[in-house]
Amino acid sequence: MTAKDSLQQAIELSVEADRIGVNGAYFRVHHFATQQSAPFPLLSAIAARTKHIEVGTGVIDLRYENPLYLAEETASLDLISDGRLALGMSRGSPETALRGYESFGYTGSEDPRGGDIARQKFELFLRAIDGEGVAPADPRMTGQNGLLRVEPHAPGLRQRIWWGSGSRDTAEWAGTMGVNMMSSTLLTEDAGVPFHELQAEQIQRYRVAWTAAGHAGTPRVSVSRSVFPIMNDLDRRYFGRSDADQVGMIDGFRSTFGKTYAGEPDQLVQELRNDSAVMSADTLMLTIPTQLGVEYNMHVLSAFAEHVAPELGWQPNTAGRVEGYPIA
Repeated sequence: MTAKDSLQQAIELSVEADRIGVNGAYFRVHHFATQQSAPFPLLSAIAARTKHIEVGTGVIDLRYENPLYLAEETASLDLISDGRLALGMSRGSPETALRGYESFGYTGSEDPRGGDIARQKFELFLRAIDGEGVAPADPRMTGQNGLLRVEPHAPGLRQRIWWGSGSRDTAEWAGTMGVNMMSSTLLTEDAGVPFHELQAEQIQRYRVAWTAAGHAGTPRVSVSRSVFPIMNDLDRRYFGRSDADQVGMIDGFRSTFGKTYAGEPDQLVQELRNDSAVMSADTLMLTIPTQLGVEYNMHVLSAFAEHVAPELGWQPNTAGRVEGYPIA
């Protein structure tokens, strides 16, 4: 598959997913690899061709970004999509390039993984999208002193920004910052308990931190899972059956990897109901094997939407936008 194929199939798949009621299309962002690296043209194209589906990332690696330019791009996309943005960002996962963000010109990190510059950039990015002045005005051009905000400005944009949290500590930080939280099929810690229990604790800590910080409104939480309904022999050959959680080392951390769910629809419904993190989150992001093409992936999504999701309380995108669960 070429880069052109990948982009065009992503657009086509998102358009078809919007048609059957899928709530969101989210893309992983990686650099120096044959994956999506510049998401805004792709997300803008999807937003222009769809009506209801959220468009977003899971996640943008902030180590590689200029926070003020990112604020401009994000606001523009939010306006184009009429507020259908679900933009996830974080320090990012390990990349194929060694400290590749330094090749982009972002040096000075004292953290070997670049976490310090990612958080600094995130704080400036939030100030920018909130409409704070961040650059001194030139009186010769504006006739005034003071600080200028970035343009365009999209009101309420912070409500559509997510932090990708890979641990319980970073989840608490996201709650304190007042942004939504994305949690994937990987946590960079091992507490000796099943993955879903560890992730459910992460979600609880996030919500406690949100409340303690005094933020208004109800935040959203998403979790990612690989879920494959077995509907025919081809599905069975591709995915077989559910596997188990795994523990291993990634980026120097002893980490927990969530299981893959595969089985008959009734079996999947029961397994997902027993997944405490899935039941705690308002959004379940399905990871799909895009190399199998649009037609097969639509088969997977359609099977889940028809036979599994309704039993878990799912409402299609035509029922309105997804809202977070109230914090008890």
